[in-house]
Amino acid sequence: MAKVITICNQKGGTGKTTTAVNLAAYLAEEGKSILLVDIDPQSNATSGLGIDKTSVKTSIYEALLNSQFSIKDIITTTPVPKLDLIPSKFDLSGAEIELVNIEKREFVLRVAIDQIRALYDYIFIDSPPSLGLLTVNAMNTADSVIMPIQCEYYALEGLSQLLNTINLIKANLNPTLEIEGAVLTMADHRTNLSQQVIDEVRGFFKEKAYQTVIPRSIRLSEAPSFGKPILLYDRNSKGAIAYQELAGEFLQRQVVKEDTVLSDKSLQSEIVSE
Repeated sequence: MAKVITICNQKGGTGKTTTAVNLAAYLAEEGKSILLVDIDPQSNATSGLGIDKTSVKTSIYEALLNSQFSIKDIITTTPVPKLDLIPSKFDLSGAEIELVNIEKREFVLRVAIDQIRALYDYIFIDSPPSLGLLTVNAMNTADSVIMPIQCEYYALEGLSQLLNTINLIKANLNPTLEIEGAVLTMADHRTNLSQQVIDEVRGFFKEKAYQTVIPRSIRLSEAPSFGKPILLYDRNSKGAIAYQELAGEFLQRQVVKEDTVLSDKSLQSEIVSE
């Protein structure tokens, strides 16, 4: 069964979609079977993977609000082998209002995703830059949350609100939800400010902060306009190298977690047998 991870920050411009697209692409290149779910009405993850969002006929909107459509039929292939996409379209902008009158509205996305969990190793959800019902659905569906944090002065503003939302969802809807990690993005290592933000985030999140830092990169900014993840646009750029390293660090953490779980189970078994 796939591990489901939502990439979330209610503050715009943090590199959320850039992280979702490029982390997913590099994990697919590592041989993992990946699905990226775009639930942002801006549809940037959709267009960033080369899908013309104006021509999308069926999207995550239909999976959430139209029972005639199966989520399996909405899955779209992308130019990256082993990376599939459930696209978004502008109609999704009205979903927040339409979901209000639906019973168990916080669980709609989870019900849909549960139908396809067995098809993938990892499912990433690119959430809107808000804390509305779509983001709540994403967190309620996910096993964990990755938070991109921009290396800028206002980076930590609103972070407490996001963490409070995560804690509320964990307490009331999804008790197994955890923080997967914090990714520092758009770092300019020529400035003291970037290093100050990096130090502050690492001091707060401890081991949850990824060691890989994503730098400011013109090539990363250009890639979406060509409908390509950075590994297809310019895999030798510093942004590409950073996301490749992030994917490696992500996978290494999964191995450590699996080893810890196996060790704990083994210990419990020994205690029971005694």
